[in-house]
Amino acid sequence: MRRYPRGMMTAASGTTLAEVAALMGDVARANILSALMDGRALTAGELAWHANVSAQTTSSHLGKLLEGRLITVERQGRHRYYRLASPQVAQVLENLMILSSQGPKRHRPIGPRDAALRAARTCYDHLAGRLGVALADMMAAREHVVLQDGAGVVTDSGMRFLRDFGIKVERDHGSAQTARPLCRLCLDWSERRPHLAGRVGASLYTRCLDMGWVVRSKDSRAVKITDAGQAGFAATFQISCSAVVEGPS
Repeated sequence: MRRYPRGMMTAASGTTLAEVAALMGDVARANILSALMDGRALTAGELAWHANVSAQTTSSHLGKLLEGRLITVERQGRHRYYRLASPQVAQVLENLMILSSQGPKRHRPIGPRDAALRAARTCYDHLAGRLGVALADMMAAREHVVLQDGAGVVTDSGMRFLRDFGIKVERDHGSAQTARPLCRLCLDWSERRPHLAGRVGASLYTRCLDMGWVVRSKDSRAVKITDAGQAGFAATFQISCSAVVEGPS
């Protein structure tokens, strides 16, 4: 795949779109990218397990994904850890999951893993599933955020709420371009409704992790709501975690 100097490419041609799509279109590489959607950095061995291919084949796939700038690698001593290159890559993958879920119906029984993902999961570095959507609904109902045109505009009351919750975020000022928007909407592939992304979404997830309200799963993007989380989400956000876990009746 041809490489482009940063800042040189302003519009994607059909060729470049096809090249990126081809990188994502391989089943093993799609499994690797999906495994990295929880925001954590994983080793080649861990990604080989997720892709269900050999270590040698995984190494070849990782090289192609690195060349295409869909992933990055971090070196710590003798070890290498891979992660998605940017939130934009994660956004594309989430949108592809939405499209694939709208495709032809295939009979496949829903198992515990699917139910857990639909209840609460990570979408790169923010919360998704019924829990993520419930957080967005609460913030909108209290007028802490205004949801419009794919963006979440944080109000003054929202900034105060976030500070009281222990989150320090700053508004974007002037014309300076920041690395990530303050608040962005991400259409949830399972709920077909938006959850919060951007710096606000990431900070909410990190804060919930730090307080022990949610814990990561070992081999899945699903997160588990702890007893402390059930009490905390109910008191702070008026979210019934039993409804989140059990889903619609």
